[in-house]
Amino acid sequence: MMLLRLLIILLFMFIFFYLRNFLKLNIKQKVFKAKKLTTFNKKNLNNWMNLTKKERYDLLKQDSVNYINRRKLLLDEIRKEYKKISSQNSEKNIK
Repeated sequence: MMLLRLLIILLFMFIFFYLRNFLKLNIKQKVFKAKKLTTFNKKNLNNWMNLTKKERYDLLKQDSVNYINRRKLLLDEIRKEYKKISSQNSEKNIK
């Protein structure tokens, strides 16, 4: 009975370690694959053409999101600057 419990515990530990290693490997592959998608230009046009349709779509979508985020940040900076300038102008007008 004791031997059976020990075998069951060892079996679960064995399965746990294999699952953990599999998940680590899977995560590493996703990270490395994500790094493969970089900016493309004329020099590496063949790399762009070798991407799958889904990878090209994901890359374009990521570029679009980055562009929108940059525009939002720029707009926020412009608004802050405008508030600062308008508050300075209103203080000058009051005095």
